[in-house]
Amino acid sequence: MIHQYTLNGYNIILDVNSGSIHVTDDLAFEAVRLTDEGWPQDRIIKELSERFSGRGVTAQDVRDSLDDIEELRAAGKLFSTETFEDKAFDLKKRSTVIKALCLLVAHTCNLNCSYCFAAQGNFKGQHGLMSFETGKRALDFLVENSGLRRNLEVDFFGGEPLMNFEVCKELVAYARSIEKEKKKNFRFTLTTNGIGITDEVIEWANRECHNVVLSLDGRKEVNDRFRKDYTGRGSYDRIVPKFQRFVEKRGGKGYYMRGTFTRFNTDFTRDIFHMADDLGFSELSMEPVVADPDSPSALRPEDLPVIFDQYEILAKDMIRREEEGKPITFYHFMIDLEHGPCIYKRISGCGSGTEYLAVTASGDLYPCHQFVNDPEYKMGDIWSGVTNLQLRDSFKLCNVYSRPECADCWARLYCAGGCAANAYHATGDIHGTYRTGCEIFKKRIECALMIKAAQAMKKKPAQG
Repeated sequence: MIHQYTLNGYNIILDVNSGSIHVTDDLAFEAVRLTDEGWPQDRIIKELSERFSGRGVTAQDVRDSLDDIEELRAAGKLFSTETFEDKAFDLKKRSTVIKALCLLVAHTCNLNCSYCFAAQGNFKGQHGLMSFETGKRALDFLVENSGLRRNLEVDFFGGEPLMNFEVCKELVAYARSIEKEKKKNFRFTLTTNGIGITDEVIEWANRECHNVVLSLDGRKEVNDRFRKDYTGRGSYDRIVPKFQRFVEKRGGKGYYMRGTFTRFNTDFTRDIFHMADDLGFSELSMEPVVADPDSPSALRPEDLPVIFDQYEILAKDMIRREEEGKPITFYHFMIDLEHGPCIYKRISGCGSGTEYLAVTASGDLYPCHQFVNDPEYKMGDIWSGVTNLQLRDSFKLCNVYSRPECADCWARLYCAGGCAANAYHATGDIHGTYRTGCEIFKKRIECALMIKAAQAMKKKPAQG
């Protein structure tokens, strides 16, 4: 399978199974397309030599292009065959090693964001804070179930985790105290809305947290539409100076500004550029809202053309910024074509329900934070471990090949079938397909590959 498209003046061909990327001239692009459609070579030569005659293309030029295609085919870099499906269903046979936990240290929040998937932080359950004893047991559970893995990841999440900051500090101190004995290395992440940031928080996080995720939706009027406190007061003016000081103290590294765009700001590049140009942030992420389809903020299929245009605007602007020596990073355009995820990861995805689990304030285990307090998706608890083995096996096989609608999708080895939680909330089945999310993802990958193409062409030596 191949995927061909033209973006920003680049003709790009992706060989899906090998992952090879080709940037071609118009002649080769059309020769590949017609070959993929099954045209015989004699017909291709006649068609293209006539079509491109005005550019000086001869029949021999077309033959040479077809010879190049066959060389790439023989090398397994074009029209390569599928070889991964059998590996996908071997995943269920693997021993389950947990490498990451999302600790929901606070089932409460000091903001009242109406689009919050966690129902304003309480996950549609009781408000509460995780005790140190529960958090300590969660870290011990992670160590006990991590096998030979040395690097373990723990996210402080909520709700708003800084509402339980003292416990966060105690848990990090405990983890550091056992690292040497247990031969583990804990990497902590903090996700915060910024309201509770103090100088102490900044100093602690910059010393102990591998990454921090700072929630800001962009322009003041956009951010304050949803990100309000319980009195209806917007958060922008309170959090932006704190975020700027936080990032400055971190040296501009190890952080992401995480925004959410909704139907009310489908022009979200303006929010990204505001954060970059007006506020000075360079590490950026902007997520499409996850909302009930009937919600006024929910994205709809008719919004997709505008959203696609926004991604193209952003991709082209990022190329310009890099050329000017002032690059920004956009999380969803990050792609490593040379040292990217192994094939098992590209098949199985994020590892929710298997390698990655969420722990509630009371110690219950769920596949990820988006399933919390759904009784059908409780997997066990940190004292008894994973007891719902049938559910765990279901997540083991929640891969790109378990979704029939992914069979003919060119992006399947980039998304691994997409987010199980989004699929569940959209279709009622973790093996379902969240169509709007799929279309957005594919556009982001096209833009990311185009940026890589532009970078490669810039490095290419001049001919002649």
